[in-house]
Amino acid sequence: MKISCDSHGEQVDAVVCRHHLDVRDRVVGFVQICDDPDNLQAWCDDCEALFLREGGMTETFLAFNNFAVVCIECYARFKARHSRERGDA
Repeated sequence: MKISCDSHGEQVDAVVCRHHLDVRDRVVGFVQICDDPDNLQAWCDDCEALFLREGGMTETFLAFNNFAVVCIECYARFKARHSRERGDA
């Protein structure tokens, strides 16, 4: 699918958890759950931990995760900002 991004124009869409968008003062981690270039999806470390505790995509998990659809350029930016490999953990 395509999305019209205010910053990057028409792009392929991707999915991230809302924490990637909302948290700017620290690295929250970036767990890529699907790396198919036509279906990029990721969430943060806290979402991963809750997903594992809940045993999947429960209502509690979905409410906490609060998925956001973004363009692939924004996805790459969130990945760069929140990846633990950066050393900002």
